[in-house]
Amino acid sequence: MAASNQHAVIVPQPTHPVVTTNAVLRDIRGPVPLPPELLWLWVTVGAALGGLLMILIWNKWFRHAPLPPVVPPVPPHQRAKHRLAEALALLSQPKPFCIAVSDALRLYLEDRFDFRAPERTTEEFLVELQRADQLNAAQKDFLANFLSRCDVVKFAKHEPSEAELRSLHSAALGLVEETAYELPPPQSPTGTRQPAIR
Repeated sequence: MAASNQHAVIVPQPTHPVVTTNAVLRDIRGPVPLPPELLWLWVTVGAALGGLLMILIWNKWFRHAPLPPVVPPVPPHQRAKHRLAEALALLSQPKPFCIAVSDALRLYLEDRFDFRAPERTTEEFLVELQRADQLNAAQKDFLANFLSRCDVVKFAKHEPSEAELRSLHSAALGLVEETAYELPPPQSPTGTRQPAIR
């Protein structure tokens, strides 16, 4: 039997020379110091970048939107005067006019003196009014008379003249002006006082 060459491995010749020296490997060099003339430049650039980063952080987390200007609340007497002025447009219609004037005065009394006038009947309100000490006796009598006159128009279908309606309106306006108060001037965000509201 003849010998076969089927499983022979052919190793090619190396294309580059194999180093066969016994040279010793050197260790890594230490850090190279920066030249002194460039050191100040790198410190300045680093400080500028750090400052910029601090400004961005401050603006992101600590800076708030400016406060809105202080808007003082509208005093109750001004709201009542506005409602009474709107009621004048209903002067040709006695019932809606009396409802508007009565409601304006009742809402004013609630806002100004914390009476629960709008939710109560006239009789319930007058009982509460007699126990209250915010109004004097003349003002309490005026309110009892005023509300009774309004109720006659609202519920008994009384048709008053325009002069009577104007008298009702001016009486309500007179009570509002008599019991109005002046708000203290609000403090603005800068600490300066603004003019008083009357």
